[in-house]
Amino acid sequence: MFKKILVPTDASEYSRRALKVALEMARSVHAEVVLLHVSYTPQAYWGYTISYGITVTQEQLDQNGELALEATLTGIDTEQVVIHKRVESGHPVTMIVDQIKKDNIDLVVMGSHGYGAIAGSVLGSVSQRVLQRASCPVLIIK
Repeated sequence: MFKKILVPTDASEYSRRALKVALEMARSVHAEVVLLHVSYTPQAYWGYTISYGITVTQEQLDQNGELALEATLTGIDTEQVVIHKRVESGHPVTMIVDQIKKDNIDLVVMGSHGYGAIAGSVLGSVSQRVLQRASCPVLIIK
């Protein structure tokens, strides 16, 4: 039923829990896992008109994304599952929804929280927005 499972990660404990569940499911149905980290760009935070002097190179964003993927995978048994790692830059909800279409994702497994109380109230819930916009089933892990 599920051949490709997308796991968006911000390297939080919630994301790690989601990955563990996704890996268990992938083993049982012989699915592949796409592990995705989306780095916010200054434009995703503030729009394209105001940068507040923030200078972040694409290389720095990519390096931080790779670190987030490795932090998510650290100490987790990934045997018997094919994992494709992706790093994208932009707004997380938009990039996750785009990745669903691009990779023909059958299921998204993601954590219920990632930011924390203060940042989450400002940025909104990524998981809730993905749940509303995704074209496939979304499993939210607490």
